[in-house]
Amino acid sequence: MTPLSPTITAAFKALGDPTRQHILVMLSKREMSIAEVSDQFDMSRTGVKKHLSLLEKGRLIRVRAEGRERYNALNREGFSQMEDWLKYFDQFWDGKLAALKAAAEKDLEKDFEDE
Repeated sequence: MTPLSPTITAAFKALGDPTRQHILVMLSKREMSIAEVSDQFDMSRTGVKKHLSLLEKGRLIRVRAEGRERYNALNREGFSQMEDWLKYFDQFWDGKLAALKAAAEKDLEKDFEDE
């Protein structure tokens, strides 16, 4: 397994905050300007912008400039990188789940034999 890249580390850190999680849910529905995101929270635009900057640093969102406005949207590639890293751990679950399934099936077979 390769160690975490700085980008993936930043993404996990960004996900650790409930406000940023809420922002990601909002951006999953549509692209939004900083003003539109700010309207959903009881905090300053500067505070919201800091949250958006951390999400951008983790590559969980992408930012597009249009004139003076900046529009934020989910960046699926950032989530894909995290998913790829997490898939490494599937090997540990796959073996344990297969063993659990085999044990359950063996118990089920025994129950039918006892009848």
